Amino acid sequence: MELYVDSANIEHIRHAASLGIISGVTTNPSLLAKEDPSVDPKTRILEIHKLVGGHLSVEVNSTDTEGMLREADEILSWFPEATIKIPMIPAGLAAVSKLASQEIPTNVTLVFSPTQAIAAANAGATYVSVFMGRLDDISVNSVDVLDEICEIWEVQGYESLIIAASIRHPIHIVEAAKSGADIATVPYKVLIQSLSHPQTDAGLKQFLSDYEKMNVEMKKAIVI
Repeated sequence: MELYVDSANIEHIRHAASLGIISGVTTNPSLLAKEDPSVDPKTRILEIHKLVGGHLSVEVNSTDTEGMLREADEILSWFPEATIKIPMIPAGLAAVSKLASQEIPTNVTLVFSPTQAIAAANAGATYVSVFMGRLDDISVNSVDVLDEICEIWEVQGYESLIIAASIRHPIHIVEAAKSGADIATVPYKVLIQSLSHPQTDAGLKQFLSDYEKMNVEMKKAIVI
């Protein structure tokens, strides 16, 4: 399962990219709005892509098909490598179908059910983003939903890639991988949290302490 970072913070993305563990980035208007308002979103998106390469989803803001297609054309005019991120609504599916016919990659976002995922795949979505955290927020077991979607994909042979999104904690990453998601897009804080373990810290501390003791003993032996 690939890991993307779900962020528009350039420093967080730079650090995540330096670790060599991410292969893409997802953004949305909310994430971009949290960053420096003096930086043009286009500039920020191009800067992110230069850092990471690979997948970068850029979301449209229209809610009608023609508006989405106009926005997609505008995005592609300054960022030809973009994956166009489109909401899971009927007008969005029509836009996805049109873009798919032009071989333009799309990421259908805000998917919460297997029927929505099936519709997105049939429309020609390149990626289908299933929102785990927001499902849990409404007392729906997100793992069960993701399991169902991944099972349907295996039975039907759909080619759309499944993105586990709205990741809230490291357990979501593990469950997404177990379910068979192709990608998990993870907030920077959760990504870094997932790399840590108290036993790793304790073990490293012990190794370094023992190494220092060994050096001291070696120095004593040389002096003698």
